[in-house]
Amino acid sequence: MLFAYLKRGLLAGGVAGIAYGLFMATVANPLVGYLEHAQHGHSHAPDGGSVVAESTTALVSVGGGLLWALFLGGCFGIALYFLEPALPGRGAAKGFVLAASGFLTISVTPWLVLPPFAPGAEQVLGTDTRFALYAGFVALGGLIAASSVLVYNRSRSLGRGLAAVAGATPVVAAVVVLPLVSPTLVSHPELSADLVAAYRAMVVLSQGSIWLLIAATFGWLQRRTPFESTTTEPTQPTP
Repeated sequence: MLFAYLKRGLLAGGVAGIAYGLFMATVANPLVGYLEHAQHGHSHAPDGGSVVAESTTALVSVGGGLLWALFLGGCFGIALYFLEPALPGRGAAKGFVLAASGFLTISVTPWLVLPPFAPGAEQVLGTDTRFALYAGFVALGGLIAASSVLVYNRSRSLGRGLAAVAGATPVVAAVVVLPLVSPTLVSHPELSADLVAAYRAMVVLSQGSIWLLIAATFGWLQRRTPFESTTTEPTQPTP
């Protein structure tokens, strides 16, 4: 059954990766190119070499995005296999809870301290230190997600509404507190605040969409084979 979950996760990651690749090619890469030109004050048309370089960069980013989505999809399938009985909700809702937890763990929590940086960003810390901080905040994000699910499960006797509020409390506290207590580690002196905000919003929404597509596609695949679930009993053939 673990293999079935992994297979569905990889298929879901493939679907999300294709969508993400199209997004990178049509939206993200042109925006990055615009930011690079705005940063250097370029107003002339790019030469042939620049066009080739930009095309190569686009292909690499699309391919990297597909591999990233496949990796997330595989991890999603394995994690759901082991965690599905403990997740709140029913059916596909469990997958969306796991996807939200994964997004909070891998992206949101680290970005509260180390936000996505656009071209030309100035980093206060070195690469090794940033990687160490990112790993630490990923671990913190996992603890926050786990505590949110645990609090929700413990509070279900109070009703779904109160349980949802209680479960959201650790997440809200992290989103409010971490940016207030952390110093500014990434700056963009050559770009306007609006451009930086637009770039960061694009990154957040695109990564969140990957998790959403993975959960939605996985749930659709799971509904086609409902007997392959850790929360349902195998269907016995009728004699």
